[in-house]
Amino acid sequence: MSALILIIEDEVDLSTSLDYRLSSEGFQTRTAFTGEDGLALARQEPVPDLVLLDLMLPDIQGTEICRRLRSDPKTKDISIIMLTARGEEVDRIVGFELGVDDFLAKPCSMRELVLRIKAVLRRGSRVDQDQAEKIVFGCLSVDIAGHQVWVHDQDIPLTALEFKLLVTLLGRKGRVQSRDTLLDDVWGYSVSVTTRTVDTHVKRLREKLGAAGGYIETLRGVGYRFSAKPDGS
Repeated sequence: MSALILIIEDEVDLSTSLDYRLSSEGFQTRTAFTGEDGLALARQEPVPDLVLLDLMLPDIQGTEICRRLRSDPKTKDISIIMLTARGEEVDRIVGFELGVDDFLAKPCSMRELVLRIKAVLRRGSRVDQDQAEKIVFGCLSVDIAGHQVWVHDQDIPLTALEFKLLVTLLGRKGRVQSRDTLLDDVWGYSVSVTTRTVDTHVKRLREKLGAAGGYIETLRGVGYRFSAKPDGS
């Protein structure tokens, strides 16, 4: 069955164009012109595979919609691409912190948008197929399929992006990951953010992990590495 895309966009002409193009590419679509309607459609069965989310909506800010989607167990795993007429880095950073998978400024090429949608859906598919397991590493436990993390049996809430960063580093433990590599694999190759974004998220991830934060090592001038063994040897 083809992927289901939920379009939350208040510009009628743009929403119609998106609906037509995605339908012609073989996707199923739903459309909402307000945030409240979008949230309702996101919870409707079957749950969408991906949401195209406008940042500026008439009733609810797109970032708030993203926060609600990520906090709801029924919708927390939906992929999100945020659309905005603005291109400031602060908007992108806030969006990624809330769990946005990709970020695209309007006006955008329909062809590029379709390619990004397919890329995001492929990444999500790989996680489902290859990482549906529970990993225990020292005091750290990660349930990848359940999107849960524990340190010394204490539940650690992470954003979708922080979780993806942790899983990426943990899955490559003992191997150095450059900032550019992490940007490509966690944020997506087409995202226009700086390597400082990686440093900021690694710092926050370490703080949240507490006793397990030391497993993430910094190699000055090179990048980051997850310890090969829990004792750091």
